[in-house]
Amino acid sequence: MKKNIVALILMAALLLSTVQAATVQQPTLPLSAASALLMEKESGQVLYEQNSQEQMEPASVTKIMTLLLIMEALQEQRIDEEDMVTVSAHAAGMGGSQVYLEQGEQMSVHELVKCITVVSGNDAAVAMAEYLAGSEEVFVEQMNQRALELGMVNTHFVNCTGLPVEGHVTTAYDIALMSRELILNHPEIQEYTTIWMDSIRDGAFGLTNTNRLIYSYEGATGLKTGSTDSALYCMSATAQREGMELIAVIMKAPTSADRFQDAQKLLDYGFASYHLQEVYPDQPLAPIPVHLGTQEYIQPQLEKTCKVLVKNGQEESVTKMVTIHDEVSAPIAQGEGIGTFQVYVDGILYEEVPIISAQSVDKITIFGIYLSLLQQLLLCGNESYN
Repeated sequence: MKKNIVALILMAALLLSTVQAATVQQPTLPLSAASALLMEKESGQVLYEQNSQEQMEPASVTKIMTLLLIMEALQEQRIDEEDMVTVSAHAAGMGGSQVYLEQGEQMSVHELVKCITVVSGNDAAVAMAEYLAGSEEVFVEQMNQRALELGMVNTHFVNCTGLPVEGHVTTAYDIALMSRELILNHPEIQEYTTIWMDSIRDGAFGLTNTNRLIYSYEGATGLKTGSTDSALYCMSATAQREGMELIAVIMKAPTSADRFQDAQKLLDYGFASYHLQEVYPDQPLAPIPVHLGTQEYIQPQLEKTCKVLVKNGQEESVTKMVTIHDEVSAPIAQGEGIGTFQVYVDGILYEEVPIISAQSVDKITIFGIYLSLLQQLLLCGNESYN
């Protein structure tokens, strides 16, 4: 049964990614990278892609999944930022980017996450993997399981760092998926990814962000860089302007400078071409009569704010339709669905937002009916007397 469910998830994700890639309407941007993709955070819509389904080595961009599992553990209170982690010999022996952790050294979860996000510390990533799962191998199994749940059908992790090893591959599209999951549901990660310079060990060891866009690009919010001799230069760059956050993924750029230039070109294109538009019903939602309720009316409201990704100059392509009950019967619970608000772009359904009751209303009792009739009789009597 579980195998069937996983198969269905994989098929649906593959179909979705194929449709998204096929429906992209885009110019041709002069990019040097072998693979690239631009995605809007709220909708997950792909705005630009270039070989986005081709498997390549991600280098340290791998650590986005490592960070996602850490942030989920923090959210679920399985760990705390102030927990002290003891560094193993295995973690201390990591090569590549590192903060030179020593075996037996203790560092807080907060400091280790800072080391992973700011300077891409391989030793810090492995220390956290072991703290969460007992071993890096078990943690990598969890990474791959989470990747399947996110629909990352072309991804296979072998380690939690991105250090070169056969079979450790992903795609620009899959990187965008895990990047979106991280920034959409764990925006607090930006407290780390927007750090330009900091230090650990009471100021004895300085940290400077490997993502220079944090310093140079307006609205930059993260996210992760990576490079090895075989992967070349990769990154997932995130930036936010006027309420819209974009994810630009670059894989296998020839140089570090090319990586940042390509990411900037993608972000510039996205911000210049699209915007998020808040959409509301054309008329305020009127109160709805309640049959046999302790209150005569309930006030309908949208369950959430609806934001639509619109290409600049095509605002008129957005249309709306409200479907709502003329009357409801008590009892009604607060938040109970009483209609829908549908938003269309170019005639295609973009989002359907439930319309809910703003308050609860109990059903009137027989005694309540009697009191109501008595009040009406008294009111009529007083009017006749007057």
